[in-house]
Amino acid sequence: MAAALDDQKPEPDEPLGWQPVWKRSRQPKSKAAKKAELRKQRRRLQGAGRRRLAAGQSRRPRSRQNRIGNAAARRDARALSRVRHSTAWLR
Repeated sequence: MAAALDDQKPEPDEPLGWQPVWKRSRQPKSKAAKKAELRKQRRRLQGAGRRRLAAGQSRRPRSRQNRIGNAAARRDARALSRVRHSTAWLR
């Protein structure tokens, strides 16, 4: 299988696309290329942060049924936790 993968040579003017680490060229990137890559990465991460912030701040009203269900689940969890951490069975 490795031989079949080795035979695939891209055309000289064709962009390489994704390659495994051991096949990538060892040419160091120019400073401009490195900065451009970091700039793209920073924009991507900032966009993700903005989306996360917006998602946390969105005040879409939840349905009443949903809130009631969550409250009941919390009460159940609290009761179970009390039973689990109680020392009543030691007496």
